[in-house]
Amino acid sequence: MPYLIDGHNLIPKLGLRLDSMDDELELVAILQEFARLKRHQVEVYFDGAPASQAGTRRLGTVRAHFVRLGQTADNAIRDRLNKMGKSAKNLVVVSSDHEVQNAARVNQAQFVSAEEFVKLVKTAMTSTPITSADDKKLSASEVDEWLQLFHDKDH
Repeated sequence: MPYLIDGHNLIPKLGLRLDSMDDELELVAILQEFARLKRHQVEVYFDGAPASQAGTRRLGTVRAHFVRLGQTADNAIRDRLNKMGKSAKNLVVVSSDHEVQNAARVNQAQFVSAEEFVKLVKTAMTSTPITSADDKKLSASEVDEWLQLFHDKDH
């Protein structure tokens, strides 16, 4: 079942920091792993994007919507649900925002709070065994550490 996720609503619930430069990419990395493990489609909405960076991008298996500064991810999610009408019943909306949850309810979509979704993510991550150490993917923070290490070596 496809998920529509309010990204900035979810970031702090996963223990990530909203003031981090890479908070959105860190979340996308987690969502990519969740999508892979659970075989679900995932779309995430982030608000506050400068006009030059606004738009939709496919980041691996995750479709990320960067909503232009002055607009909100909540409104973008509600608009998407309203346009889908009854076909929204095939979606799960992830947000703790009550207006977003009400839009999901009105359009017959399922919804879970960000806190409930964190439990789903943690269960997916811990219940899938890694078959080999070679199969383990680096986390976003591990990638950042490696990039910093090589960047420091060059300078």
